[in-house]
Amino acid sequence: MPDAYLALETGRVVAARSRVAGRTNGELVFTTAYTGYEESLTDPSYEEQVLTFAYPLIGNYGVRDERFESDRVHPSAVVSRQLTEDVVEWLDGEDVPAVDEVDTRDLVLDIRDRGAMKCGIAAGPDATPDAAEAELDACPHMSDHLDIGAQVSVDEPVAYPGDGPSIALVDCGAKGSIVESLRQRDADLTVLPYDATVEDVTALDSDLLFVSNGPGDPENFEAAEALVAELAGELPIAGICLGQQVVANALGGATEKMEFGHRGVNQPVRDLHSGRVVMTTQNHGYTVADTGDLTVTQVNVNDDTAEGLASDELAILTRQYHPEAHPGPHDSLTFFDDVMEMARTSKAVTAD
Repeated sequence: MPDAYLALETGRVVAARSRVAGRTNGELVFTTAYTGYEESLTDPSYEEQVLTFAYPLIGNYGVRDERFESDRVHPSAVVSRQLTEDVVEWLDGEDVPAVDEVDTRDLVLDIRDRGAMKCGIAAGPDATPDAAEAELDACPHMSDHLDIGAQVSVDEPVAYPGDGPSIALVDCGAKGSIVESLRQRDADLTVLPYDATVEDVTALDSDLLFVSNGPGDPENFEAAEALVAELAGELPIAGICLGQQVVANALGGATEKMEFGHRGVNQPVRDLHSGRVVMTTQNHGYTVADTGDLTVTQVNVNDDTAEGLASDELAILTRQYHPEAHPGPHDSLTFFDDVMEMARTSKAVTAD
């Protein structure tokens, strides 16, 4: 007998096995990654989403905290064909509801055909379809989560001293590997809250502004957008994922919600200058529909969405994918070298 149920926005109710009991809701999305479940589950961009793994067995190489991207699990619930005991024990300790024995092939096709959708989950001995449907009714749309940045950002500035250029990173839900990628290049890095002001950045005498990845609708990150609009042309600017979307919105562009987003480690991206194609890690449900003052430099091979934006005049460089390569592949790590070169150039100009 099933002891868990998923109620979908389409009216469908899916029976499952409860692995971690609880009731919750969120936007139902899927990832095609077959490794990197620890990185995915601790990625702040999954905040308040119900994460479905397309790969059938999750947990087959254990759980090690050195692979975590943050200090907690961010999805509101986890759905899989089969979860190992290691992952179940981890999710139970985090109080994150989890279910398996789901035909995830069918569920992924449903999301692909109908788009990401609201979902309610009830798991445990007293779970019923009605309880799952009640959770579904209480589920807000991602665009309504106006304060979601507060849930994933640092509360106060965090400094990582280095001998290189000074970088102010606006934390909209930054993955730990982004911070680590900059620190490995000896950046004098300060991580700022998602609602940082121009005064916060200028007080650091920064050489570059960096806007991180993060969850939800980029239009909910009004402070970061205002920061970019104010400093564009005055300071080099870089961004990753949600950061690219925020930068585009700030400079006359527009973003839109995708049907089911890009989530996985096998997204092909073509550089328009070199013609080279790289494989990338991605996790986003929104995309840049109008680039405004920016030029498209890279596109997704599958759907031609903007994967890279730039402006030589304004010294801006962004990526929609995750070039820090966690959980992989490593094709695009040179992005951070380019960002550091922008920052060094800015530092040299300021010194002159």
